[in-house]
Amino acid sequence: MSSTSHSRMRYFMVQPDDPSRYTGFVNGSHKWKLPGIDTCPACKSIWGDDSRTYPSVDLASVALAAHFEEARAEPIEEYERQCELVRPFLPPGALLKPGASLGPLVGRAQGHFGQLAPLHPWLLLVQREALEKLQAEELQGLKGCPTQLRFRQRNSPELLELELLPVGRAHADCMPPDLGTPCPRCGHIDITLPEDLLLDATTLPGHLDVFRLEDLSVRICTERFAKACKRLKLDGAVFKPVPISRSRKRAATVK
Repeated sequence: MSSTSHSRMRYFMVQPDDPSRYTGFVNGSHKWKLPGIDTCPACKSIWGDDSRTYPSVDLASVALAAHFEEARAEPIEEYERQCELVRPFLPPGALLKPGASLGPLVGRAQGHFGQLAPLHPWLLLVQREALEKLQAEELQGLKGCPTQLRFRQRNSPELLELELLPVGRAHADCMPPDLGTPCPRCGHIDITLPEDLLLDATTLPGHLDVFRLEDLSVRICTERFAKACKRLKLDGAVFKPVPISRSRKRAATVK
């Protein structure tokens, strides 16, 4: 998609609807996990980030797959070794970080779920019927992955997890001017969601109608996706417009 097309396309954050009505809750985690890093030799950080989720990954055939089932921290060399073990199983466009989550979401679920269920800022569940309706709209990049969620209630929904690939970035104009650069060894950087998010149009994908940002744990969808959800009357989510910028450098500070 050209930058001109991006300037015409509108983008939205996918956010939970009224929590007093949509009480759905999941207590669980993904089946497999990459380790976090126990003290990077370059920046001395101890960290992991479980917001990178790739539910389509199947590590059942990997030797010592059970080793990936426990959340833990490892020396960076062991983390890098395990990255290479799982890399062949990743979907195109996936980016790994320490603590990345792989495979189906496993655990218990309860409460009332809408047809769309944006639980964490990086997670989007969808009922099967809703996903089939959206796929019939010929939206791009909709991959629904089975979950392993157990309900106690009767007539529980079948929830799938949309695989949200990391692509697109916040524009520099909405970030702190003193924002550092990622550690060259482990990639760690202290970054928080800006109050007024601005997307960098030059980084936005032309092949996905719903995704998460590469640098922030934020779900983003195109106007096509938002309109399809509204036309199909899919409940559980609201869509907040996010502006975009095609400027290639930070705006000059007015003194």
